[in-house]
Amino acid sequence: MKFKVGDKVKFIDEMGGGVVTKLIDTKLVKIKTDDGFEMPVMTTNLMPDYRSIQEESPSPYMSPPVSTPVVEDEPEFVSEINPWGKIKEENGVYIAFEPHEQQWILTGDMDVILLNNTPYELLYNLFLQRDGKMEGIDFNSVPANSKIVIETISREEIDLWTSGYLQLLFHSDTPDNIYLPVHSVIDIKTSRFFKEGSYRPNTMLNSKAIIINVIAQNTMTIVSNNEAVRKSDPIIEQNKTQVVKKKQLIDEYKKAQGEAEIDLHIAEIVDNILGMSSLDMLKLQIDTFKKVLDSAITNDYHKVTFIHGVGNGVLKNAIIKEIEDYEGIENRMASISKFGVGAIDVIIKIKD
Repeated sequence: MKFKVGDKVKFIDEMGGGVVTKLIDTKLVKIKTDDGFEMPVMTTNLMPDYRSIQEESPSPYMSPPVSTPVVEDEPEFVSEINPWGKIKEENGVYIAFEPHEQQWILTGDMDVILLNNTPYELLYNLFLQRDGKMEGIDFNSVPANSKIVIETISREEIDLWTSGYLQLLFHSDTPDNIYLPVHSVIDIKTSRFFKEGSYRPNTMLNSKAIIINVIAQNTMTIVSNNEAVRKSDPIIEQNKTQVVKKKQLIDEYKKAQGEAEIDLHIAEIVDNILGMSSLDMLKLQIDTFKKVLDSAITNDYHKVTFIHGVGNGVLKNAIIKEIEDYEGIENRMASISKFGVGAIDVIIKIKD
């Protein structure tokens, strides 16, 4: 449901309500509650306060009040990154494709969002490949630790957003570091948008989305304050940005190209199990399994071997149950000659 500034609303899942004071983006508004507090709220958690509408309706026996023109704020599609909790993703810049329909994630419109998860104001310039030529799509600025909805697109428009370039500049009045401009290539497989497993929970948005890491802040090139270093630095002289790819979680367990192996025995995950219950240990093992598998999918691995041991089969069964939530993932018993019956191969087939 769409709201406008000045609307009186009620919470759907709890008592109370307030007045809409600002339209933040297509799904988020700021309201001033009955207690006088301002807070961001998802529009899906609000409904019109029909009682107030009835109370404000003029009596047929009264003269109609003189209408006063109301100037509404234009919707601002810039908002804080996840005002509901702590951000767990590392500092950097991300592109997100967030479906409006979270229950039917492969249908309906989606927002194209640029997330500035850094303490710097971000200036960006977006070009996309369309009909064999480059088009300048958007340029704007995003405040520190904020996001902007660049455009809302339909599923039929996805092909128009898979190839191009994104240029970034970072500004702060009191910067800890000065960074060189970033020039990033956009190259996304269209098939990724039509696989449910591609849409992952994250802490930057309050929903599942395809999240693409444009650049991590700790890999950006810092301009040196030392004059001698600046003069001798060929990267500075040629105005090129050298991005060092950060080692990913899955790379710690790499055994061959596109293949990894991890031991999920609790002693291999944590040094001290003192005070941990069996349930605590199982939760830690499953959490490790999910993080490693997610990292493998993101970094184009095709097979990961998880060593679960023999035991009573609880961990193995839990792993198989988790795999059911992933699209394009298969499992099979790992090599008996190497692992006995204590390991499982997870085969990743979600890529073209």
